[in-house]
Amino acid sequence: MTVKKKVSYSEAVQQIESILTKIEKDELDVDQLAENVKEVSQLIAFCKEKLYQTEEEVNNILKEMGES
Repeated sequence: MTVKKKVSYSEAVQQIESILTKIEKDELDVDQLAENVKEVSQLIAFCKEKLYQTEEEVNNILKEMGES
């Protein structure tokens, strides 16, 4: 799964938590496990990028406020 569908940060975190819970409870077979680990990896990358973008936006806003 690539994060094609527009998901919010909180939705991505919920999906990650859901998959991790299934892994911890041993609810996935080997085929599902590989697919889900790949999905978690993509969701984590999405979340990291979203956090980076948000940090940049906040820094820009604070910089603009300081210049006023």
